[in-house]
Amino acid sequence: MTDALDMPEKLTPATADVAAERTLGIILVSASAIAFALTGVLTKSIHADPLTITCWRGFFGSILISFYVLWRRRRSGGRESLKLGWRGWLLAVEGAAASVAFISAFKFTFVANVAVIYATSPFIAALLAFLLVREKFRLPTMMAAAVSLCGVAIMVGAGLGSGHLFGDGLALLMTTGSALYMIMVRAFRDSPVVWAGAVSAFLLFVLGWFVADPLAVSTRDVVLLAAFGCSFALASILWTEGSRLIPSAEAGLLGSAEVPFAILFALLFLGEVPPIASVVGGAIVLCAVFAHAGRDWLKAKSAAS
Repeated sequence: MTDALDMPEKLTPATADVAAERTLGIILVSASAIAFALTGVLTKSIHADPLTITCWRGFFGSILISFYVLWRRRRSGGRESLKLGWRGWLLAVEGAAASVAFISAFKFTFVANVAVIYATSPFIAALLAFLLVREKFRLPTMMAAAVSLCGVAIMVGAGLGSGHLFGDGLALLMTTGSALYMIMVRAFRDSPVVWAGAVSAFLLFVLGWFVADPLAVSTRDVVLLAAFGCSFALASILWTEGSRLIPSAEAGLLGSAEVPFAILFALLFLGEVPPIASVVGGAIVLCAVFAHAGRDWLKAKSAAS
């Protein structure tokens, strides 16, 4: 008689549904990483100044994200609140400030530098969480952060005297802002985060409209700006939907793919080859990021099984 343990496991409808959900989540989060990776290429392809870019990116992005939020609210029967409160407005303002630094950074340094420095945001978030709210700082995270810091030091140090130091500094400022945003999202769990993102994008439109000259753009740039706003909204929506279907550790690991994609797109569409210091520093940071994210994913997978 064949041992029951040797029989192949039957795929029940419930198991099939879980597997299908996980597959869909992986596809959505991976697609969001690719969409986010287009930011550097689109920013450098548009001839307008950073404030004009953030203005139109915010305009198109806020409209599409708002439609998405309202669609989800209708599906939930109106249970999802649109009331921001002071926490939601703080999220919106902080997110808008980080976005301005993000777009500006691409104008003053290599896409690879911005993408790699931004990849360190989880480590900076962990450090800020420890300093601000005394959240436990894990030893593996501390080690990965130290390694990635060495890689960033190599990249930024190479920018001394090369004209890219200002852009690298903006990338560090933006990354710190993004890390702070992560902490705020965790702290303000009751706030409508996606809706705050839509309001943040609209604030960028208002800021650019009064500070810059958003109408003084070419037809070519208008098309690219519309594509930029749509890709930003699409990436945000794909990430939101995909991260609901898979564990956070797996979502973080897949999201890290944004960095190599951003560097690849800059090479293919802009012909931008980063200097050797950026390559070396970037390789160190990426090894630290993927090792840390992979460890968390394996740990979560082991715990689930």
